[in-house]
Amino acid sequence: MNNQIIFVRLATKEDAIYAGEIVDETLNSAIIRGSGISRRTPASIIEKMETGKAIIAVTSGGEWVGFSYFENWEHGKFISNSGLIVKPKFRNSGVAKCIKNRIFNLSRRHFPQARIFSITSGAVIMKMNSQLGFEPVTFDQITQDEAFWAGCASCTNFDILERKKRRNCLCTAMLFTPEHIDQIVTQAALADKKQQSLAIH
Repeated sequence: MNNQIIFVRLATKEDAIYAGEIVDETLNSAIIRGSGISRRTPASIIEKMETGKAIIAVTSGGEWVGFSYFENWEHGKFISNSGLIVKPKFRNSGVAKCIKNRIFNLSRRHFPQARIFSITSGAVIMKMNSQLGFEPVTFDQITQDEAFWAGCASCTNFDILERKKRRNCLCTAMLFTPEHIDQIVTQAALADKKQQSLAIH
């Protein structure tokens, strides 16, 4: 990596030059892993960049490093965090986690009351999701927007999803609910208050 500085930031329309590489690397990565993937097009990636829905990582020399984006469904009731990909030579450097955190925080900032979900077959992404408060759920607990599920049609495992009537597939659905986090914070505050009361007495 030649010790180049890596910048993780909000993607803009000027980053359209990386769209083709992002699409190609996403597909190649899925083929190597032997997993299914909802295929993206350069145009769809550029749309996310132009509308402020994507996080990108690039080096100080202008080399693309990683990418992820979000999309809203059912009028902002649900937000999907998708397309997390890092160029192979930059993996295991902490870039993926940084991108993941940034796209999650971006989603929360724009849609603070939305339920955020991620569908993945990757253990690394599942771990990062768990660290952010996501929990495994069944497919009926995430968006039922037909436009979202239509995106799965290009995946090699789409027939499995159809046969199982969209109840589950080879991917795991994980969901972050603001209400659940609020409950955890409230319980922690009550426990802390109780602990202080015991200390006083």
